Amino acid sequence: MSNLPSDVVEALSSRFGERFSVADAVRDLHGRGESYHAAASPDGVVFAESTQEVSEIVSLCARFGVPVIAFGAGTSLEGHLSALHGGISIDLSRMNRVLRVSAEDLDCTVEAGVTREQLNTHLRDTGLFYPIDPGANASIGGMASTRASGTNAVRYGTMRENVMGLTVVLADGRVIRTGGRARKSSAGYDLTRLFVGAEGTLGIVTEVTLRLYGIPERIAAALCSFESVSYATAAAIAIVQLGIPVARMELMDRGLIAAVNAYSGLSLPIEDTLAFEFHGPPASVDEQIQLVKGIVEDNGAKGFEAARSPEDRNRLWKARHNAFYAVVSMRPNARGWSSDVCVPVSELSRCIVETRTLLEGCRVPAAILGHVGDGNYHVVFAVDPGNADELAEVAAINGKMVHLAISVGGTCTGEHGVGTGKMAYLRAEHGDAVDVMAVIKAALDPTGIMNPGKIL
Repeated sequence: MSNLPSDVVEALSSRFGERFSVADAVRDLHGRGESYHAAASPDGVVFAESTQEVSEIVSLCARFGVPVIAFGAGTSLEGHLSALHGGISIDLSRMNRVLRVSAEDLDCTVEAGVTREQLNTHLRDTGLFYPIDPGANASIGGMASTRASGTNAVRYGTMRENVMGLTVVLADGRVIRTGGRARKSSAGYDLTRLFVGAEGTLGIVTEVTLRLYGIPERIAAALCSFESVSYATAAAIAIVQLGIPVARMELMDRGLIAAVNAYSGLSLPIEDTLAFEFHGPPASVDEQIQLVKGIVEDNGAKGFEAARSPEDRNRLWKARHNAFYAVVSMRPNARGWSSDVCVPVSELSRCIVETRTLLEGCRVPAAILGHVGDGNYHVVFAVDPGNADELAEVAAINGKMVHLAISVGGTCTGEHGVGTGKMAYLRAEHGDAVDVMAVIKAALDPTGIMNPGKIL
């Protein structure tokens, strides 16, 4: 049953027709992401098709004090989509046009509903690609809003470094454009960085201008295993410190390898494993492979094998991208609880070893994986969402992992975002700076309608 004011229902029905829905199935789909967080359905869903339509919807909601939550591909992991106070979910998936590509300037502008796979398919014939790869086929607007990164971040950076400008609908319906296409600017406050990572709490991102990169002349991958996670992380740290420009460097602990083998039909050795990808001219790729091979072997690696064929590489990375689902599949009717932290690379080995110790007595299937080249690692739990004792146990482990990361100068989330899942840790990380965040929130969203109950 919708709790929307009748004037809002009438206005949205009249303006959007079948693109406005209060059907239970549609509302339920828009009240949850991929993780265990309890769903909270919005009162209605509108499928917007332009920035102007988003502006109209937000203006109407502002007039009646109705909450607004932006929805992209539904792949978020920290409860970002839960309509904790009801309201309207604005589905941006139909805003899926690539508006402009400039091969000369290595940039493009897309609507927020374009997914990363769709963008790279569009770019394929230009010789360019967009490297930020969080694993899921997320929408570009959602990736910007959560400051996403992923497996390629060690070389190409995160959304923070690769978003050049935004079109944003503010809480009163006004439309602003931030940043631009110039490679640098000293003009005014950096509003682009303010909205990148704001998770829809300050405004709704409807268009994004991105940096692009040339498709590497050669791509190769490699895999090696270790007797312990300490040896694996020591090798990763050495590679980073020597400045070897690997494109991907992923840790998969032995628990994850077992899950991936079962889920993806592989037969990898069940040991702590590093997976690499190398980009560049052939001579550069060969040099990177030899340098990395020497470092990992010095740290006890076994079975270092380079894979140059697209089929072998794709099989490897598909298995890695399915890691979340592989862990969840370890028990029937489970939901995934995925948490991530990011620490200084020098603290990575210690933090992962201590996290693994925390997992030793856990009754819930769990595995560690991470983009260890930049100090970011994850734990995925397969939880029974109806078992309160189990959820409490996992929450306690998660809390210890987060506080450990913060204690060594790290962060409670490297790429998932805060949502509702990491709110409890924000002040421990940022102290009184959280009060400054609240001031900004109040200035841009004085009535608190933009994705309320998230971050702050």
